[in-house]
Formats: sequence, structure tokens, C-alpha cells
Amino acid sequence: MPLQDTFTSGTLDTLVIGAGQAGLATGYHLRNAGLRFVILEADDALGGSWKHYYRSLRLFSPARYSALPGQPFPGDPGHYPTRDATIAYLHSYAHTQRLPVITGCRVREVTRRGDGVFEVHAAGRMFRARSLVVASGSFHDPRMPTLPGQEGFTGTVLHSIGYRSPEAFAGQRVLVVGAANSGVQIAAELATVARVSIAARRPPSFVPQRILGADVHAWWSVFGLDSAEPGTWRARLFKRLHATRGPAVLDTGRYREDIEAGRFDVRPMFRAFEPGGVVWSDGRAEQVDAVIFATGFLPGLPFLQGLGALDGRGVPLQQRGVSTAVPGLCYVGLSYQRSFASATLRGVGPDAEAVTQHLKQHLALQAPHGERSSAPHVAFDNRSAGAQDARI
Repeated sequence: MPLQDTFTSGTLDTLVIGAGQAGLATGYHLRNAGLRFVILEADDALGGSWKHYYRSLRLFSPARYSALPGQPFPGDPGHYPTRDATIAYLHSYAHTQRLPVITGCRVREVTRRGDGVFEVHAAGRMFRARSLVVASGSFHDPRMPTLPGQEGFTGTVLHSIGYRSPEAFAGQRVLVVGAANSGVQIAAELATVARVSIAARRPPSFVPQRILGADVHAWWSVFGLDSAEPGTWRARLFKRLHATRGPAVLDTGRYREDIEAGRFDVRPMFRAFEPGGVVWSDGRAEQVDAVIFATGFLPGLPFLQGLGALDGRGVPLQQRGVSTAVPGLCYVGLSYQRSFASATLRGVGPDAEAVTQHLKQHLALQAPHGERSSAPHVAFDNRSAGAQDARI
């Protein structure tokens, strides 16, 4: 029986939405807890947001700090994995850990019955589960500011999620909006073929990638910053530095050297578009061919609207990954969910483990309503799932 049909009848213990790093880490802990579950992925292949990022992207953390629970990242522990290596690792993880993933199954709506069972409508099917984990992460909907005159701009405007490689911008005048890691990395790459400036409200604050011969992530781990929860002095210190010094950019020295050498520069944010370019904060106009917004993402969870699980901005009402509005609903992969690393490869594992422990208690206390699925765990299989085959 195809995997899709195996789980369309009966009631699961848990249903996970999203088969990126957060969903796969959640599946690992759910499997170890003995819960019946399935992971739904909207795209035709698992991997979350990684497959949509630009080709040259590298992790900012070494492989030893970039693994999901139970499976080391392959290769030299000190190397910085590429985008494609990360995607390959996620595929390998799903197979090796035997996680039941259904791809090409976009969730349209979630409702909750009076007995607490969630009904998940996805790709023309109905899935039922006694609990729900939304693991689609924080990198779902591009955050695109709208500036005066933008609709009349005749050049190219795109978000960093749409940027793939620099060749299409050769010989052009390009502005990158945003001075965090992605913006700086994209600007440095574009500067090899184009005239580039970063436009930002504050300049980047460069953090050394290596300190006394060790990667900065090793020092963060030594001082407990990897697990610093919101409200602790470590988390407050990190946020205060970010707020006062601008976006923190990990740098081996290359990006600072690029700026000092004039390969690209950083300027105060421009105040408006005009048809052929932009107007800078000092009133000077300049012709520009393309503007790339490296301005982050929003969670993007429209399928939860009917549950009352979101605030007026569409942000989950939750504490430490547990919904404060809907019993049995949890999240994994949200930024600052339990620590500043929560939305990263190394951070989703501990968060998924904590959420799984909460769900075990929830399921144990829940009245035995509804039908339980008798289906066993099914190993991940691209053929049965109908497949074609999120960073620091």
C-alpha cells in the first residue's frame, strides 16, 4: 500500500508539518518515543528551505556543530558545508533514520474537533492526529518591505530567496538591502561581476569566525550560548550586542577586507525608489539596475488561521514551542523558540526533544477518544512518497 494511503485512515499520535531540518529532528524524537506519526512536506522533495537558497551558500558553523540528532554531518568536522551538501545530508538523514515522509503534500487547512483530534486537509486528503507539530520553520514567507516609488521602479527587485548566482547581474549596478550574514555574503559574491553596495539602517558588526584557533561556535558552546534560553543573562547579552552593534556577521576576515579594498561598500538605507534607480538619504539620486532584499522571513502559517493559534501579525502564540492557545499544538524551528540557535541545524534537535516530551504527557492525559491508527512506522521511501528524487 502506498505511504500516502497508509495514513489517510485512522488517527495518528502526531502529525508533523514540514520535512526540513526541524521536521526531521522532530521525527527522530517521535520515533524514539514510540509514537505513531507521519511528516508532510509541501514540496516534491524534502529539505525545507535549503533547496531554495542561492547556490554558493555555505553554513556559518562547522560540520561538527551542524548535525541533527543521532547522525553526524559527514566529512571533516571542521569544514563548512555547502548548500548542496546540506540538502544531501537531510535526504540521507530521512532514509537512515527511517522517517515516514510524504512529499508533494501541501497543508491547506487544519481544524480541531471537540474531542481534541486535529484534522489536517492536505493535497486532497484528510489526516487525523491527536497532536500536531508545525515544523515549517521561520524561513517560509520572504519579508519584503515596500518603499516609496517602488511600484514605478523599472529595474529588477527580488528577495534573496530568488537569488541563485551572480552571472545574471554581470556589469550591473546592484544594491543589496540588509547587512546580516546573507546580505553580506550575497554582496561579496556579486561584487566579483557587478558594482555593489549594501544599503542598511545600520552597518554590519563583524564577529571573528575563529578566535585563538577555534571556530567561534566552539566558544559559544563552552560558555553555554548554544542553549541560552530567552530571559537568561547570556541571551540578554547576545540580544543587547545585536541591538547596539547592528547585524552580527561571522567573518574570516574576507568581508571586512572586501569593504576596505572597495570591492563593495555599505551605505545608509536609501529613502525611496524612482523609475531608474533610488534616492539616497542625502537626497542624491542614482541609477540602479537591481535591488535584492536580504531582509529575512516570516513564518507564514495561513493553515492555522482557523484555530486561533496566531496573533494579529500571523505569529504563533507559543511559549518554548508549546502553543498557549491550542492544546496539543507545538512548534519546532521558530527563531528564539528556546535559544538563539533554535532555527538552526544544531538547535532544532534539543527543541524537538523538549516538544516530544511535552506531547508524550499531553497524549497520556488525553481521553482515549477516536480511532487509533494501527499502521506501523513506514520507512521513508521516495517512490512510495511520490517524490522526484533552513542556517548557522
